[in-house]
Amino acid sequence: MTELAEDGIPVAVTCRVLGLSRQPYYRWLANPITAAELAEAYRANALLDAHRDDPEFGYRFLAEEAAAAGEVMCERTAWRICRDNTWWSVFGKKRGKNGKRPGPPVHDDLVQRKFSAGAINQLWLTDITEHRTEEGKLYLCAVKDVFAGRIVGYSMSDRMEARLAVNALENAVSRRGDVAGCVVHSDRGSQFRSRKYVHALNAHHLIGSMGQVGAAGDNAAMESFFALLQKNVLDRRRWQTREQLRTAIVIWIERTYHRRRRQSRLGRLTPIEYETIMNPVALTAA
Repeated sequence: MTELAEDGIPVAVTCRVLGLSRQPYYRWLANPITAAELAEAYRANALLDAHRDDPEFGYRFLAEEAAAAGEVMCERTAWRICRDNTWWSVFGKKRGKNGKRPGPPVHDDLVQRKFSAGAINQLWLTDITEHRTEEGKLYLCAVKDVFAGRIVGYSMSDRMEARLAVNALENAVSRRGDVAGCVVHSDRGSQFRSRKYVHALNAHHLIGSMGQVGAAGDNAAMESFFALLQKNVLDRRRWQTREQLRTAIVIWIERTYHRRRRQSRLGRLTPIEYETIMNPVALTAA
């Protein structure tokens, strides 16, 4: 209608031919975007940000994340916006033949399977594992310092989201102090590719590194710790609650793995003993 008016055809004529009223056209011309449309655009942006950070989330969790960002909406509204934009949880879609959904790396592979370091806070490894309880799954994200094999940070939650990885990283930083320049190596999981996690790395001047898709050897040193945890804690009994399992994991890491489990590669020393002898400064960070 606007184009026809620019060509010299009166709006009244066009409306009469099309059987339309002029008032709605002039209202749209004065305010092309309605308040409701603008509100929905803000809601869609909040849902998209949450979906990019945690592709595993369904529309209910996305609505919660959007509300935390200031865009409150009912679950039905969130579902409709997600449906219209095809933003679905990766767990709700068919996967490839090997069951993986590889994402683009946000960091180069700076480790190349060379899991060694000459001092503390030079190379950290991080990954996420899970285990079932009668209440549901408990997810653990751990950060391991390659120098002595010490778990310098960890976080547990009933959700496998970006915040889980960020909390583990923040926990490691708070324990170790000045960690600028340390390389933090992970796989290409969405939690480690999220904006929240990348921002946390940058905030502490850490250097990100990522292995290849489907290559277990690219983070084998971290997988070895999870295998020990699985054998010594997770598979020892059935766990009724997440809190029971959470407590058992903390006790095993802090009391057994760090202070009682001697490792041949450390000269039959525990991680705490090795750090204390080889890097006395670690005493102040313990």
